[in-house]
Amino acid sequence: MKALCAAGIAIVCAATAAMGDGTPVSGDFYMVSRSDRNDFHGSHRIFQRPSADMRKVVYCARAYWVRARTVAWTQLQVDDGRIVRVEYNRGSGWRPICEDPERQVSLKDLGIALEPQQVMHSLDDHQEPQSFFDAFKKSFQDAGAAVIDQTYHSR
Repeated sequence: MKALCAAGIAIVCAATAAMGDGTPVSGDFYMVSRSDRNDFHGSHRIFQRPSADMRKVVYCARAYWVRARTVAWTQLQVDDGRIVRVEYNRGSGWRPICEDPERQVSLKDLGIALEPQQVMHSLDDHQEPQSFFDAFKKSFQDAGAAVIDQTYHSR
């Protein structure tokens, strides 16, 4: 019996050492929005590896990769009176691991000078948010190029 207890303690110690400061090392990480009564409202997944349409950010001294929409969504959730945290789930329930992410990363930190609502309403996750005037200018440039590329017979 003593050997079994010692083995159990060794396993717990090894698992704790593998996690270092107690922060999970694998699983799914999400930006989670909850009511003041801790009721789930919504979430955005955040990642530990880079991708073409994501930006590197740091929440509570840990690096993640997020979409600009996630940062905008976080701000909008807080503006609506919800509590947002980075939470972790490895299949056995949710564990909050970082409080107040909206105070740690903003759209401005990502080099985006738009309001959160504008970022959320951009058409494509893979497209950089742009100002109204930039989009307006681009629409005329694209339309003009289509007319120039046509031949006499295709008009």
